[in-house]
Amino acid sequence: MEARLNVMASPVAAKALKHLIAAGQVLKESSLPSATQELVKIRASQINGCSGCLDMHTKEAAAAGETSLRLNLIAAWREATVFTDAERAALELTEEGTRIADGAGGVPDAVWANAAQHYDEDQLSALVTLILVINAFNRGNVITQQPAGSYQVGQLAPAS
Repeated sequence: MEARLNVMASPVAAKALKHLIAAGQVLKESSLPSATQELVKIRASQINGCSGCLDMHTKEAAAAGETSLRLNLIAAWREATVFTDAERAALELTEEGTRIADGAGGVPDAVWANAAQHYDEDQLSALVTLILVINAFNRGNVITQQPAGSYQVGQLAPAS
């Protein structure tokens, strides 16, 4: 499979995407646990059918020590016993924030209240921003049919 478009070859798209990539880097430095961040990215990517992001984030999570059991159960997190209550709250907020058009009135208050029980205001801000960023990446990758399977861990790490 070949991508429909190389957006990084476009001066305008590349410039805009660099800001989105930078936002993702800022989130890595937040107090939101890195394991939770990867779970969120994977779950949103599953919902959106983004193979490129699934390739990247499952490999990055595994390299960071995430177990195959937990990675394999993300899509069924409601029935799985391997996630903490905080992670479950983050996954629920991710689903509701990703499927916003499917719900009447957006993210339910109960979902927000549950997340707020587990995360402080800075972490909630990071979580909301992370959901926003991964959904933007997912949509761009799906629209342009970015291929998956060849991602190498650390491939897109910022240059030092």
